[in-house]
Amino acid sequence: MSAYNREQLEAIGLARKYLRTRLSSELSRLRRRIRNYLRFRKDTDRFLQHHFSEVCTHKCYQDRHSACCGREGITTFFADVVINVLVSSNEEVDRLVQALQVPNSGLKCVYLGDSGCLWRIKPIVCEMFLCKDAKKTVFEKAPNAHRRWQRLRWREKRYTWPDRPVLFDDLETVFIRAGYVSNLMYFHNSPGLLKVKGQAMRDGKPGLGKS
Repeated sequence: MSAYNREQLEAIGLARKYLRTRLSSELSRLRRRIRNYLRFRKDTDRFLQHHFSEVCTHKCYQDRHSACCGREGITTFFADVVINVLVSSNEEVDRLVQALQVPNSGLKCVYLGDSGCLWRIKPIVCEMFLCKDAKKTVFEKAPNAHRRWQRLRWREKRYTWPDRPVLFDDLETVFIRAGYVSNLMYFHNSPGLLKVKGQAMRDGKPGLGKS
């Protein structure tokens, strides 16, 4: 098993273990905590289905032109894993585990099945990736779509850019306080993201530095 698959498998295991031991009231609080994020993801999915589904199907799955869904090329945040496990059935999570346990000798992502991504709520990096050619094809014909995409990118930062308290950082903190550690906890380990948080603290932004 590759180091990538092992890290992914361990993160899924941690998320499952924690969530299985929580009271129903705690799980309800977590689901409420991610409600706005799921609404953002639904809006983003509708936008991409409307504007990019045909273009991306042609470039990625027929011509194999794009680098998206490359083998071990996606960054998965620990919060991605937690959110996906929280909203998925046991059978859906089992399929992810099974995929990770099979050696990946191909060129594509281990999570890419015959019908697309195996995640119910795919990693945010995957959701927000549009290759240069796809953007050029769509946005040249639909400037309004470009403006909508910029608004969606701004909304994304409200959950993932830690210059303020954000959901992805908060979810890592919940697990860290419970004694869980994962290499995918980038909001507490990545030099780049720690630098963003440190600068925000120096700028006096409220709510930071409480992990």
